[in-house]
Amino acid sequence: MDLSKPRYDQSTYWGRARHFFEVTDPRTILCSDAELDGAKNLLEQYRAKQEPPGTTEEDVWRAKVIYDSAFHPQTGEKNFFLGRMSCQVPGNMIITGMMMTWYKSNTATILLQWANQTFNATANYTNRNASSNITNEMLAQAYVAATVFSVSVAVGLNKMIAKSATLSKGMIGRFVPLTAIAAANCINIPMMRQVELQEGIMVSTEDGVEIGKSKAAALGAVGQVVPSRVIMAIPNMGFTPVIMGALDSRGLFRAYPFLNLPLTTLTTGIMLVFSTPLCCAIFPQQAQIKLENLEPELQEKVKALIPGATVLYYNKGL
Repeated sequence: MDLSKPRYDQSTYWGRARHFFEVTDPRTILCSDAELDGAKNLLEQYRAKQEPPGTTEEDVWRAKVIYDSAFHPQTGEKNFFLGRMSCQVPGNMIITGMMMTWYKSNTATILLQWANQTFNATANYTNRNASSNITNEMLAQAYVAATVFSVSVAVGLNKMIAKSATLSKGMIGRFVPLTAIAAANCINIPMMRQVELQEGIMVSTEDGVEIGKSKAAALGAVGQVVPSRVIMAIPNMGFTPVIMGALDSRGLFRAYPFLNLPLTTLTTGIMLVFSTPLCCAIFPQQAQIKLENLEPELQEKVKALIPGATVLYYNKGL
């Protein structure tokens, strides 16, 4: 078993989706420290060919799922609880549920947009590339910029809707959180990856032979991550308002106002369980770039080292 690669075929969409369903499985957040350490020990024993008698392949793959959900892939250190991939669904579910329940309040909008960007920044910092040159100052800049931008968009739209008699009568206000989050992603992700855009990211052959850093590949990576993050938000922040609006129009929340938050949060959570892995899988993790799209100096290097090569590969990130 090659534990350096995902279990499922990453050249197919369904293979990538199955992989991310495991990576983002919220159930693994319930694993105790003893279970996490046990999974890590079993993988170390398996690599050393010293696993306990009776260990099956399923036991090893299950240990890998648990390990990947909590440990940094490069440093091997146990990640901070709120930054783990397994915490993305429950964490976003709670914040987004509140965001779409109290979307009319500017005070709640400001606090929840700040909370959302803080949660995102925690995940970005926890899962950062250990070899990246990105500094804490850069991370802070991206965090502040995304927070200010998302709050400005959300509050600005709320004020515009409040002034419009036509808009205020409809349910358009329920889509303000989605618009703010989408706008923030367009700012946050490029800023988070500014070092890659400035210096390039490593491109390699299919066999893993590194050729050099390419700014064109970095631009392609960001160009794939931004839309996938925006699309990821649409099911839970786009469909949930429609469902809640339909229930509200039938008088459910006027009769039972205490149901608004739990129903919104539950609906959001159900959407996130599926949208998070399915949208992470839209683009392959190991992306391709055509030789003619690389910088001239890299093209010449490839032609000299690997005559006949037409594409190279790079890790696009998440």
